[in-house]
Amino acid sequence: MNDYSQLEKRLNYTFDDKQLIIEALTHKSHKKPYNNERLEFLGDAVLDLIVGEYLFKKFPKSNEGILSKIRASLVNESGFTLLARKLNLGSYIFLSLAEENNNGRDKPSLLSNAFEAIIGAVYLEAGLEVAKEISIGLLEECHPKIDLDSLSQDYKTALQELTQATHGVTPLYEMLGSSGPDHKKEFEIAIILDGKTIAKAKGKSKKEAQQKAAQIALKELKR
Repeated sequence: MNDYSQLEKRLNYTFDDKQLIIEALTHKSHKKPYNNERLEFLGDAVLDLIVGEYLFKKFPKSNEGILSKIRASLVNESGFTLLARKLNLGSYIFLSLAEENNNGRDKPSLLSNAFEAIIGAVYLEAGLEVAKEISIGLLEECHPKIDLDSLSQDYKTALQELTQATHGVTPLYEMLGSSGPDHKKEFEIAIILDGKTIAKAKGKSKKEAQQKAAQIALKELKR
């Protein structure tokens, strides 16, 4: 697609220096003298600060440990991928034909990096306040509820604590298999407790499948 004027409308920000937005949208596979890696580096630091300040003000009574956990649940690849998809960012990225054919426009790592680069570019040209307005606006669109319970549910830890209390053991996670092409693999995990399978789930990564299975297992055990 690459007509980034629509992206500027969605951001509610128009770049004076068009080369900045072009660079922010250019993946290294595109084989230009520039790519978005440096802007991504900058954007990562800017977003860390923006989200940190936002949480500091939003939760005046929360301690450093709680704030760090909430920030970690927002400032990561999956968090930024969510914001990138809200912008339909994959449609605007400049990348090679090979990367495009490899489902590059929907790769979490590529989308997350491009989002960081866009925020880095906005920060460079317009400063922290404008970058903050865009970032927090998107954050609140994607997360109507921002707190530790809704964002940082670690189902594996919760399941381990429950089973140790009720059964005196830690559940086992067994890999059942994987399917799909390399760029779009799906993993299936089973949870074994006292020799019995208590839950199964699939995910785009082993970690995601484990968390989903743990969530199912928690519901079953709490019945």
